[in-house]
Amino acid sequence: MKKIVLLFCMLSLSFGFSQNEALFNEATELYNNGEYSVAIENYKEIVENGEHSAALYFNLGNCYYKLNSIGPSIYYYEKALLLDPHNREIQNNLAFAQNMRLDAIEEVPTTGVSKIYKSVVGLLSYNQWAYLAVGLVFLFVLAYMAYYFLRPANQKRAAFISSMLSLALCAVSVLMAYLGYQQYKNDDPAIVFEKEVNVSSEPNTNSSTIFTIHEGTKVNILDELDDWKRIRIADGQTGWLLSDNIKSLKDF
Repeated sequence: MKKIVLLFCMLSLSFGFSQNEALFNEATELYNNGEYSVAIENYKEIVENGEHSAALYFNLGNCYYKLNSIGPSIYYYEKALLLDPHNREIQNNLAFAQNMRLDAIEEVPTTGVSKIYKSVVGLLSYNQWAYLAVGLVFLFVLAYMAYYFLRPANQKRAAFISSMLSLALCAVSVLMAYLGYQQYKNDDPAIVFEKEVNVSSEPNTNSSTIFTIHEGTKVNILDELDDWKRIRIADGQTGWLLSDNIKSLKDF
């Protein structure tokens, strides 16, 4: 009975993958023929089937960009970049889409130390740092076993140095994974989908407007209360807006 259930699951997964692949190929053909709206429907059906990939979100971003939909195009390019942060093609297309925004917000300047910290931690995702740490643990075990069983002094010395180096690099990788995860957890980016949004000083309709942002602007969600979210923009300003005005990038 267990074998039948396992076989059924494997067949279901295989069918789902084949269906998504067919939808993806059809959507790509539709995109090449200029039928962007229909292509979007196919790509979104793949997302609804539970598949998430940088290529899928990148193509969705391209479709919306062709339709001059600023918010959705930036949203999907940003989602693609979350899954493949070093992809230059995604970065370039995102920059083109960002040029269509009305808001030109200057980022808060960062110190040299902060830039170095972010660049080092951001070399890999926190998952990749964790995988690297696991690999280094195996390398440490192998090197230590070699040190234990080898007889020549020079080989034992090389094995011992390799094992200690692997252990040290493993500790660094674990630290980077932890810092990367904390950074990922504390960062909750979202994209504005409305044409114009008034950001209020308090989470209610009677509070005063402190600034206005427009479609495609990236914000960071700091807090939420009922139907309101407290956000921060790149220049450091904070305020409250209705949740329906933005869409979280981590909504996978």
